[in-house]
Amino acid sequence: MDKGRATRARFGCAPNRIVTHVIPFAKKALHLGLASMGALAIAGAAQGQTTVTGSDAFNLPEDVSFVVTPTDPNIRRATARVNGNIITGTDVDHRVALILAAQEVAVPAEEVARLRLQVLRNLIDETLQVQEAAAQEMPVSDEEVEQSYARYAAEARGMSVSEMDAYLASIGSSPGSIKRQIRGELAWDRLLRRNVAPFVNVSEGEVTELWQRLQASRGTTEYRLGEIFLAATPANAEQVRANADQIIQQLRAGGSFVAYARQYSQASSAVQGGDLGWLQLAQLQQPTLEAAAQQMAPGQLVGPLEIPGGYSILLMIDQRTMGMADPRDAVLSLKQISLEFPAGMPAAEVERRAAEFLTAVQGMRGCGDADAAAAAIGASTVNNDAIQVRQLPEAFQSILLQLNVGQATPPFGELPQDIRVLMLCGRDDPGEVAGPTVADIMASLEEDRINRRAQRYRRDLRRDAVIEYN
Repeated sequence: MDKGRATRARFGCAPNRIVTHVIPFAKKALHLGLASMGALAIAGAAQGQTTVTGSDAFNLPEDVSFVVTPTDPNIRRATARVNGNIITGTDVDHRVALILAAQEVAVPAEEVARLRLQVLRNLIDETLQVQEAAAQEMPVSDEEVEQSYARYAAEARGMSVSEMDAYLASIGSSPGSIKRQIRGELAWDRLLRRNVAPFVNVSEGEVTELWQRLQASRGTTEYRLGEIFLAATPANAEQVRANADQIIQQLRAGGSFVAYARQYSQASSAVQGGDLGWLQLAQLQQPTLEAAAQQMAPGQLVGPLEIPGGYSILLMIDQRTMGMADPRDAVLSLKQISLEFPAGMPAAEVERRAAEFLTAVQGMRGCGDADAAAAAIGASTVNNDAIQVRQLPEAFQSILLQLNVGQATPPFGELPQDIRVLMLCGRDDPGEVAGPTVADIMASLEEDRINRRAQRYRRDLRRDAVIEYN
């Protein structure tokens, strides 16, 4: 089962990345789930307490008049004390800087203010997770955090620890910000492994039934979706909808979907950057989402979509046909042939040289002849012998899939700076796709149920915490 996100390689651009240290039990839920979870009551209550569900149970008035107090409770500085542990304004600043560095565009001041509030909530959750692990005698050691930080620096950023430290300082963040996040996620992983995972059961009958349905679905379309879910009640629906509209504006302006999902989404997929993994539309369990996703193309963003419990923003990451090889999984051997023009070259000369370039490319007899022919006209070549079709920009994918070995794409580039083509030198087509195994299905169902219980576990920690805001 494909668990990675395609990255643009040699001839494209790498996507933005933000700091992540994904815990094993927070991967790819089979469906959204959070909307239905909102209807579940917390079982059991202490004497003198009443457990209720839904805003109507509080008998809230439509017209609210707040009692005026000397201090406005809605104006809080971004610092807090969580069961005695302090979260400082600097902690918030460093985490916000980390997120802003992942954005391609400038973020408006009002959006930064909302982001700071969300970051504070995340830091509170991380603090509660670390405290709970310590209380359960499962503390995360400094050595474990340092090892995870070194792995992140090497694997995610290609840096040494010292280089990573310097990079974080250059963007206004700090190593401590990432290490704090790592400690919180490692602590949460331990808590789920001991207190949740052993009590999750998936029967063989459930797995067999789902496997049979998947086998019957061979040849149908499967979707990989990203989701940002914002919970809402009738009382705050208008405000949540406005927040969702602002998030969409930032995403369409070039904001990182992964970064926004991690900070704002209230679904269990948030830790995965909103990635729901591969699924069939029926697994969404929401007709509104199913209808929208069915009309989406890869890379398309839609929303906010109103569903029971709140609003969803969907990103179509990819699509594929179940049980059949995807042509975009073919591995290509490509040669890029390019000709650069000196700055200030007259337009007529640029046109003449471009025409000469195209004539030379058309006369090339495959990749074996390309290097010499390119050198004869002052062009250069670059080879990439192992790149998947899906790793290339979409504009090239359909063109390259239709080429025979030795043929080149139409010319592209930015005149009067340069002109280029890609020549296909070889292709290894993908093999047959077996689809998810019974073990894969079992693991996915278990992860989904663990994520559901984890939401309740975290909610209990928040409810029982003593939190003071400065």
